[in-house]
Amino acid sequence: MTTESLTSANAVWVEVKPPPWWLVLIEAILLVVIGIFLLVNPYQTFVSLIWVLGIYWLVRGIFQLVSLFWDRRMWGWKIFAGILGLIAGWIVIQNPVTSAVVLGQFTVWMLAFIALFFGISDLVSAFKGAGWVKAVLGVISIILAVLLMTNSMAATASLPWVIGVLAILAGLLLIFGAFRLRSLEHSIDALRDQANAQVNAMTDD
Repeated sequence: MTTESLTSANAVWVEVKPPPWWLVLIEAILLVVIGIFLLVNPYQTFVSLIWVLGIYWLVRGIFQLVSLFWDRRMWGWKIFAGILGLIAGWIVIQNPVTSAVVLGQFTVWMLAFIALFFGISDLVSAFKGAGWVKAVLGVISIILAVLLMTNSMAATASLPWVIGVLAILAGLLLIFGAFRLRSLEHSIDALRDQANAQVNAMTDD
């Protein structure tokens, strides 16, 4: 293998190096903690998360507008996004409880429309010869969509628990992925050291 190819391979490893495993682990632990809080104290935690989301929107809106002083690319979009972030963030911060209910309702209706869309799509596929499994999945999706639409308040009330369970599951999967990432990092570092040693040896020759 030539010096150029080894250097190129080393550059590729650096370029595709995954994010630090400990950062993924921190995110995973935070997800699990948030999930536990949502299960133990669902409504207060959900409202607190909405309030934090409002602060994030407000700060992001400010940064979008301030960034125009040194970067005027896509200035129209930045002004729109900045003003929208300021308005949305201010509304959420001032009315976190109402915002939590509204956002929960919106989420439930979005899930209902998504389920309805997939249900109709599966039924169409079934009639075109995709089989009875597609038809069953389509009927289930449509029933789920109808239940969400006709019981949106109940679905909204149970949303914190659903998010809590999903957050815990996602966090546990990320914890597993973080340690897999740690192993991958060690493997990449070993390959990089080996490539550098071979490059140095060729250079000395």
